[in-house]
Amino acid sequence: QVRLVESGGGLVQPGGSLRLSCAASGSIFRLATMGWYRQAPGKERQWVAHITSVGVTAYADSVRGRFTISRDNPKNTASLQMNSLKPEDTAVYYCNAIVGVANSWGQGTQVTVAS
Repeated sequence: QVRLVESGGGLVQPGGSLRLSCAASGSIFRLATMGWYRQAPGKERQWVAHITSVGVTAYADSVRGRFTISRDNPKNTASLQMNSLKPEDTAVYYCNAIVGVANSWGQGTQVTVAS
């Protein structure tokens, strides 16, 4: 498995931006599909975006055009740039790595969008 540590969460006003980072351990990072999920209070965890090992990206409709996922393989990191944030983006954001049948999660980072 891959060990994942998220950072970059915080409190931001509506319309603002945040950049989340996910630091991964292990040399197999470059083979992983990296994803971001989020879970708001009282709701199920939902997929936000992912990027494959070859850089193909996909986004949930709710964030497409506002969020950008990227990866830096030499640095073993994946990032989520979040712009034009809305109160409904408030959630705990989790980093995910899938390599073959192995599925790893980070501990999560809180993002709160409020004025």
